[in-house]
Amino acid sequence: MRKKDIVVIGASAGGFDALRLLVGALPKNFSASLFIVLHIAPQSPGVLADILSRAGHLPALHPKDGEAIRSGHIYVAPPDHHLLLEANDTMRVTRGPKENRFRPAVDPLFRSAARAYGGRVIGVILTGGLDDGTAGIWAVKRRGGTAIVQDPLEAVAPSMPLNVLRHITVDYCVPLVEIAPLLARLTPEAATDEGGFAMPEELDIEVEIAAEKSAMRAGVMTLGEPSIYTCPECHGTLLQMKDSNLLRFRCHTGHAFSVNSLLAELNDNIENTMWNAVRALEESAILMRHLAEHLSQSAEGEEAEALLQKASAAQQRAEVIKQVLMNHDRLSKE
Repeated sequence: MRKKDIVVIGASAGGFDALRLLVGALPKNFSASLFIVLHIAPQSPGVLADILSRAGHLPALHPKDGEAIRSGHIYVAPPDHHLLLEANDTMRVTRGPKENRFRPAVDPLFRSAARAYGGRVIGVILTGGLDDGTAGIWAVKRRGGTAIVQDPLEAVAPSMPLNVLRHITVDYCVPLVEIAPLLARLTPEAATDEGGFAMPEELDIEVEIAAEKSAMRAGVMTLGEPSIYTCPECHGTLLQMKDSNLLRFRCHTGHAFSVNSLLAELNDNIENTMWNAVRALEESAILMRHLAEHLSQSAEGEEAEALLQKASAAQQRAEVIKQVLMNHDRLSKE
């Protein structure tokens, strides 16, 4: 009988140190395979694998697309790539659409593990902002896997574990220092029989999209109803989906958003638009003052004065927008 030998871990803000401590506490004879997604910038140098190798007993590396899974190894998603698991004990490293504003994202890894390995999967959500990982760990539970979250009371950024706890009945909620011993205890256990857990069609579709298959050909339009909202990434129509009590969105090109990640993206777009308005107003004020100075030297004082008044009005409007920005509440929940 197969063991619970597939461990998928997701983290964001504060996750660097949390992962280092967790991996450092794993025993030398730990035989399961670990797969890690940490939210990182696309241009990141990708040093996490080297640091985790030095932190503990297990080798950590960035896998290559199609590489075979080996027990007792740690696989870290490379910058700007999703990490996916295949049922033939191999991995995919892809540049599928961003999910929840990130690539790599936690949800694609967890979904692919749930689809391929069912009850053999242990999903772990650590410290992080917003809610990437909630839909993924829901998929793990639907397929008979085990769900663990770091106690949000001690997390550097509690939003990721808190969002899981709000929507899903997890198996364990424990402090970070207890997660490695818990994994060492759980991974030798027999996995739940996959036969009792159906394979949802939408799970196949979403994994195929992350694996770079055309979202339309994968069947994205069957995932939900068109909404009135547009995708912040590509401006396509967003489909409204619902997993249990999870409200999510995905566009026809494949980008996916939770409610909080969509609000966070919209918030950034609002701020960018408003700062662009400030810049344009201030540049126009500078240009009008410069032109007024030129006209005043040509004895055209009346026209120069009119330009100075317009410049002052433009600067005042810029200051009003700045004040709005300073007092602007973020739309997403952190």
